[in-house]
Amino acid sequence: MRVQQHSNDLIQLTYYGFVNVYLVREEDGFTLIDTAIQSCASSMVQVAQQLGQPIRRILLTHAHADHSGGLDAVHELVPEAEFVMPARDARFLTGEMSLDADEPPDKLRGGWVIRKTPPMRLLHEGDRVGSLEVIATPGHTPGHCSFLDTRDGTLIAGDAFQTLGGVAVSGTLTIFPLPALSTWHKPTCLESARKLRALAPSRLAVGHGRLLNDPLAAMDLAIMVLAHNLERQAKKQGIVASA
Repeated sequence: MRVQQHSNDLIQLTYYGFVNVYLVREEDGFTLIDTAIQSCASSMVQVAQQLGQPIRRILLTHAHADHSGGLDAVHELVPEAEFVMPARDARFLTGEMSLDADEPPDKLRGGWVIRKTPPMRLLHEGDRVGSLEVIATPGHTPGHCSFLDTRDGTLIAGDAFQTLGGVAVSGTLTIFPLPALSTWHKPTCLESARKLRALAPSRLAVGHGRLLNDPLAAMDLAIMVLAHNLERQAKKQGIVASA
């Protein structure tokens, strides 16, 4: 595990070189964003203790196994912590894998786990978790959310973007392919990426890769790449359909 403190309020924990979770400091303690996998749980709690505050909230960006896998183990260690997550993706943790009628009927991809810890609160666009504003960013999964720290403009984007293997919007294949291979619907990812860029974040913190300061130019380029790829794919499909 590697621990990086980016500010007094943001600490990044990286496991196995490619999975990030975050501790966000609030007045009453830490909000833990994502939980990696089960074997990582005790070290998250230990880091919080070493930094002098308890974990008060457990918050998930989405339900994929590398983000939710440690949930039950963390909750057992800090049972008093409030567990909150996006309402749409909460269903996946119960094993209910159907899509809603208004969602694109693409295949759900990536690793999924059933967790026994129920959310104490279900999140929607515009809700607040401490200093964090909930931003609905579907695409990687149907209920993926990102979180904007209203104190300093830090954006914790889960897998809406990645910076490992290059800065990319979820769905863009890079030399670190796991986020792209686990993405549900690329056009929706593009819409969500544009929505996040419009917030003009000061920092971009992601589930896979390094944190970016002043990320807007990199976000612009990543959005342009996915937009180009989707346009090229659409033209190719049009040619095939007319042949």
